[in-house]
Amino acid sequence: MADYSMAERIDDLRRRKEEAINAGSERAVERQHEKGKLLARERIDYLLDPGSFHELDMLVRHRAHESGIEERPYTDGVITGWGTIDGRKVFIFAQDFTVFGGALGEVFAEKIHKIMDLSLSVGAPLIGLNDGAGARIQEGVVGLDGYGGIFWRNVQASGVVPQISVILGPCAGGAVYSPAMTDFIFMVREKSHMFITGPDVVKTVTGEEVTLEELGGASSHSTKSGVATFVCEDEKQVLDEVKNLLSYLPSNNLSEVPSFETNDERERLCSELDDLLPESSNQPYEMREIIQTVVDDGEFLEYHSSWATNIVCGFARLNGRSVGIVGNQPMRFAGVLDIQASEKAARFVRTCDAFNIPLITFVDVPGFLPGVDQEYGGIIRHGAKLLYAYCEATVPRIQLITRKAYGGAYVVMDSKSVGSDLSLAWPTAELAVMGPQGAVEIIYRRELEEDKNPELKRNELVEDYLERFANPYVAAERGFVDDVIEPAETRKRLIDGLEMLASKRTEAPRRKHGNIPL
Repeated sequence: MADYSMAERIDDLRRRKEEAINAGSERAVERQHEKGKLLARERIDYLLDPGSFHELDMLVRHRAHESGIEERPYTDGVITGWGTIDGRKVFIFAQDFTVFGGALGEVFAEKIHKIMDLSLSVGAPLIGLNDGAGARIQEGVVGLDGYGGIFWRNVQASGVVPQISVILGPCAGGAVYSPAMTDFIFMVREKSHMFITGPDVVKTVTGEEVTLEELGGASSHSTKSGVATFVCEDEKQVLDEVKNLLSYLPSNNLSEVPSFETNDERERLCSELDDLLPESSNQPYEMREIIQTVVDDGEFLEYHSSWATNIVCGFARLNGRSVGIVGNQPMRFAGVLDIQASEKAARFVRTCDAFNIPLITFVDVPGFLPGVDQEYGGIIRHGAKLLYAYCEATVPRIQLITRKAYGGAYVVMDSKSVGSDLSLAWPTAELAVMGPQGAVEIIYRRELEEDKNPELKRNELVEDYLERFANPYVAAERGFVDDVIEPAETRKRLIDGLEMLASKRTEAPRRKHGNIPL
């Protein structure tokens, strides 16, 4: 190279970079487009602000000379770097299916390790665009070690910077564990798949016949397993939703939540809430209606919208600032808490707490779901996860009881006794150890057995119980509820409460970490 001029050297550099940008063969690029999928660089360009991407390790190549892989394309099948989304810095890696099928080898893993280390030390979100065939078999155990390094870094970054996984193709075997340890998983319907073992292995081992889509598709993971947090119809919609989610999250655990100007009046009354609840407390209503009526511009980004639908979780804004919202859903199983709802809400509460996002909890809960399946499935342990998550949370927490608040489920739903900062109730709130029917059967069992007209007597006793307990005033007298408010005032009172709590500080006891009932 000694005799080359600078111009020649620059030409050589440009040629190498051009090779890196077009690392995949024409046929591989065509196949990717035929499947209706974008290329890794197209995804990055769509997601990041125009011209903001700074690529790292563009000229990296594998050094597994004994593996039998003759080709040594630049980038080695993954594109890494940093850029901005809405002006905010993010780190990103995008697996490139057109190079070795996006399979992970030693150098590929090292690139991801480097970008993860930068994300953590700088304090900016990490986004992984996954579209790869798992470990590169030819490189053997070296690839497995590379995965281990990714998993370890996922855990070091957990609760420090937001980690977002976007599944845009296959994601199988060990490769699924990194997304599983991140904060949010996005999938595309019909295009992305996640599983530990594929359909062929399942058939060989268990004899079960199952399609790729049934086993690991977006529908299965968003409704049955609870693995996928958000599901969209195509890649661009998914990437738009990633941008939307980031607008609610701080860049790291030491940052404040983002704040936006809003034209939604701070003092706006929600008079439609005065007539929302049905006359009978046994009739359902849509909890999302309350949430969307109260929050800024009715915008609510729902978390796990198709899984554990008896509880609603998601992000919104009140007076321009992000909040996390949890609410029982009377439209599904009367809003009871069960194993899946407890897990979903516990995970959400801990995510909000990690990133300084205040929590608003709307309560209308008749109890925990009874049954042999629930008990054998560990409802005690799983319900305790939600209880633990609330007890542990130090962010501002406001509870609003709209209707039923019965028994242990009321306590678990961020009651005053487990550390809620502010507890509000509508006049329709019913705080009691249990519902009137069950309570009457237990308290007055003997009287009902001896009465000549037990049905009439039962109705009288239920009426009496409702009169005495189906209201918020006994709890308000004891201070378990801080105030009983008119439904129309809900938005204003929540914003007032959040402003008061903005400077909340708590000191956690010194310990390595608590032991959540996993």
